[in-house]
Amino acid sequence: MAQTVLIVEDELKIRELLRSYFERAGYAVLTTESGAEAIMIAASAAPDLIVLDLRLPDVPGETVAAEVRRASATPILVLTAKAGEDDRIRGLELGADDYVTKPFSPREVVLRAGAILRRSGGSAPGSRTSLGGGEIVIDEERHAVEVRSTPVELTPTEWGILTALATTPGRVYSRIELLNRVRGYEFASERAVDSHVKNLRRKIEVDPHVPTIILTVLGAGYRLGLARDH
Repeated sequence: MAQTVLIVEDELKIRELLRSYFERAGYAVLTTESGAEAIMIAASAAPDLIVLDLRLPDVPGETVAAEVRRASATPILVLTAKAGEDDRIRGLELGADDYVTKPFSPREVVLRAGAILRRSGGSAPGSRTSLGGGEIVIDEERHAVEVRSTPVELTPTEWGILTALATTPGRVYSRIELLNRVRGYEFASERAVDSHVKNLRRKIEVDPHVPTIILTVLGAGYRLGLARDH
């Protein structure tokens, strides 16, 4: 079955151009120019990925992203004319998995969407990995995470960061290493990984302000906490 992409874009020419490229790539496509309608479609149709413009005529794209993320871990690819670093980081903090500024190449958007969907589709079958004394269990075969016996939904980027760290517990990963591991290309800002780690900690740490699972190594990056750290 074809994967479904929801395109939320108020400019008709851009919306139809993206629809054409995604359909040629084999995706089923839903479109809307309304932020309010996008929230409803996301809830009812459960698309595999959302391509979201931030400047919408009714509900700001930031609000759409926050509402979608509150209800699910549906991957979000942000499209916007807001090119400043603070704008990009704000989008990532809201839970976006990638960020493309206008003007853009439609082919690049489709390729980036495909990369996000591959990350969200799971890894090759592997063993279950326990972290934090068994508080967190990563099941790569099922592409699932349980935190204190409760299933938790992670975005593709959050999943990628957690599983990358889990491959070598105790090893320090720089921000660039993590971004390249989970995205496969160099991202524009190292601050992006900080936003994703912040969101990830909210989901898996007992106290996100005093992390014991994902530890910050000042001046170096991040590593998983080991039993002896606690």
